[in-house]
Amino acid sequence: MKIAILGGDGFCGWPTSLHLSNLGHDVVIVDNLSRRRIDEELGANSLTPIQSIEDRIAAWHEVSGKTVEFKNIDVAQDYDALLSLIVDDQVDAIVHFAEQRAAPYSMKSPKNKRYTVDNNVNATNNVLTAIVESGRNVHLVHLGTMGVYGYGTAGMKIPEGYLDIEVVADEDKNGNPAEPHRVQQQILYPTNPGSVYHLTKVLDQNMFAYFAKNDQLRITDLHQGIVWGTNTRETAMDERLVNRFDYDGDYGTVLNRFLMQAAVGYPLTVHGTGGQTRAFIHIQDTVRCIEIALNNPPTRGDRVMIFNQMTETHRVRDLAALIAKIADAKVENVPNPRNEAAENELHVRNDTFLDLGLNPTKLAEGLLLEVTDIARKYADRADRSKIPATSLWTSNQQAGVPASVAGNK
Repeated sequence: MKIAILGGDGFCGWPTSLHLSNLGHDVVIVDNLSRRRIDEELGANSLTPIQSIEDRIAAWHEVSGKTVEFKNIDVAQDYDALLSLIVDDQVDAIVHFAEQRAAPYSMKSPKNKRYTVDNNVNATNNVLTAIVESGRNVHLVHLGTMGVYGYGTAGMKIPEGYLDIEVVADEDKNGNPAEPHRVQQQILYPTNPGSVYHLTKVLDQNMFAYFAKNDQLRITDLHQGIVWGTNTRETAMDERLVNRFDYDGDYGTVLNRFLMQAAVGYPLTVHGTGGQTRAFIHIQDTVRCIEIALNNPPTRGDRVMIFNQMTETHRVRDLAALIAKIADAKVENVPNPRNEAAENELHVRNDTFLDLGLNPTKLAEGLLLEVTDIARKYADRADRSKIPATSLWTSNQQAGVPASVAGNK
């Protein structure tokens, strides 16, 4: 397939690009390199020394013998270039990572909130509209988030996108009064976003439903858990291919942050009681799930196909205790900057990927130590002042909650 990877220079996009290229697909990375500019804005570089996109692609060709193309396009702003890419390159599938991905960053200031909405919503709308205008039967695979559901379970396992409901109706199909009768329906699972970032993913979901219904686009929406780990089989082939390792309070995901903190002797910072339960997935499983989704597209005219892209759930305090045990680290509970419940349960269905052959990579000491070894190798690059989070949710900003807290994505 000819596959365009939007946001292919990022934490999930780069290893996905190499994985699909290694499988023999014709891959073009589309990126405006905004994540690298945000590094400059925040003064917080990746712990691993990532190469320029040109050097990365050259290294991949040298190591694998395969070619990945790169096009510098701002998907949210340059609609014409995006449309030309789809038409001229005869794109068969698009993997959409081209969104600002951090909840803390999206809550950092009014400017960050506006940027997150402008970038994420415009990018998705442009992609959908360009597919329609191109006239090509492109399969769109989008990386969403488990966060669209919120973090309550309503006493049930969260289904994969859709909820079966029963409505008691007292009218017939013409609107005339009738004996009450039960009608079975299926709706999108009610959303409950916890940040502006998560809100944009909710808006994505509704745009997908509309374009699938109105224009018969083929769309797969992947509600992904928190990604941990750094390298995949491809990015580990050469140090020049190494993936990002974000550890700062805005972009560092909670488990990777714990592993990095342990490696440099920094206390494992846990929000509040640490009773927040989150869904997790290893980066190797992320790229495998994208592969599975591309190989199992919906039929034109079908509703949006929604998968829960996660492999396990854990409480934050339990993860901290595990890392503290294997790395002889200390745990420090700090004020929670988020407007969220102190404790929550999270039970999730992920049957589709399992049925399609995903063999989940579960949390294990060996893998955790592998990530810790990476953190230790590059510990001299760590800026300890960037570890605490400074992005606070609005209610907490007004209440003056201390900023010395770490971010749980």
